Amino acid sequence: MTMDDRKAEAFANRLIGALNEGALCLMTSVGHRTGLFDTMAELPPSTSDEIAAKGGLNERYVREWLGAMTTSRVVDYDEPTGRYSLPAEHAAFLTRKATPNNVATFTQYIAQLASVEDDIVECFQRGGGVPYSRYPRFHAVMAEDSGQTVLASLFDHILPLAPGLADKLEQGVRVLDLGCGAGMALNLMARRFPKSTFIGYDLSDEAVGLGTQEAKASKLTNLEFCAKDLSHFDQDAPAEQFDLITTFDAVHDQAKPLAVLRGIFKALKHDGTYLMQDIYASSHVHKNLDHPLAPFLYTISCMHCMTVSLAQGGEGLGAMWGEETTRELLKEAGFTRVAMHRLAHDFQNAYYVVRK
Repeated sequence: MTMDDRKAEAFANRLIGALNEGALCLMTSVGHRTGLFDTMAELPPSTSDEIAAKGGLNERYVREWLGAMTTSRVVDYDEPTGRYSLPAEHAAFLTRKATPNNVATFTQYIAQLASVEDDIVECFQRGGGVPYSRYPRFHAVMAEDSGQTVLASLFDHILPLAPGLADKLEQGVRVLDLGCGAGMALNLMARRFPKSTFIGYDLSDEAVGLGTQEAKASKLTNLEFCAKDLSHFDQDAPAEQFDLITTFDAVHDQAKPLAVLRGIFKALKHDGTYLMQDIYASSHVHKNLDHPLAPFLYTISCMHCMTVSLAQGGEGLGAMWGEETTRELLKEAGFTRVAMHRLAHDFQNAYYVVRK
């Protein structure tokens, strides 16, 4: 083989850039979790001592973090005065006030996935999967993620995708959310629609506990959570009990996605609605070459979504199952009416309104 030296050099430079960008993701995650971006956005140009004092943090760590942020061109540094500042144009994508545009939230996934690298390498060699229990903060990060994508758009954009649905919720219907996680969407809907009854199922005891805790704190009596393995939901689901069934970024994580979809078909009333949010992508890798988040989403799939399914002895469908496979499985589950929607502000997700 002959080698194109310019192509090789360009690729080497790309890898060096990837090292720096990977490091930036970790430091951005730290900046988000410690509140440093929020602190700096409210400060005039300040020294590391002043920033640390305002944030209630250790100055030595703040100073080294500022070194990473400065050399990454995220933070500006004025050498004569020794003061640092966060430009407003950068704060617009890094602070909690910037929600739903806070990209710093998503950088937390990088640290989470890195924590299970040894487990994943072992799976490459021996097969199997990594269980949910190995991801202690994943539900917290997912909750923040959902807060920016689903929760921020739930009432104004997502529910209106199904005409008349909000009116039915106002009047009072039965709602089931599968793979509910910490139950943020359910708690939000239960507060908004007190005449409706809401139930959430999730495999994780930790997630169900968080949802229950929030419901109790809000004194909600129309909402309950249950830890439940959905692997046999096609058999366990009650017949035609729910007017609305929702899944938010959940089906592809399941051990047996088709069994879940068949169970949804069984549990949904004849005139009911199934509302599914999932990753927007194609089922074919060559069609995802121009997807703006494809490497990131395939990585999350490999190191979380796919592997937690395999850990349950499941199919390992993965986050990038795509629109084509989604439609095939919905048809196989029995659904005949499927409409896929996109939201202008959300390039990551697809929203399916599904009926029998």
